[in-house]
Amino acid sequence: MAAVFTVLYPAGDGARFDHAYYDDHHIPLVRKAFAGTGLTDVQVLTGVSAADGGPATFVKIVTLFFRDAEAMQASLTSPQGLELTADLPNFTDIQPITQISAAG
Repeated sequence: MAAVFTVLYPAGDGARFDHAYYDDHHIPLVRKAFAGTGLTDVQVLTGVSAADGGPATFVKIVTLFFRDAEAMQASLTSPQGLELTADLPNFTDIQPITQISAAG
């Protein structure tokens, strides 16, 4: 069964998020880092608004799809996974929310 790792960056007053850096540098690093350990797809969403027209709840949502739970675990705990976590301050000061899901 496919495994899914979702990272949500909540919107907040004064929060910093560099969309250009994230899209042009961080996501290509993710694709490269996890290509050999079972990453099958990446989906990146940018918050536009809430359903009622108010501000978006999340600045960015990224979903990483892996072949299975073992591939996801191997990717996230790899040295490359740790390097990607260390890249966070380069594009945001937001503490992300993460979730592991199953897709089947």
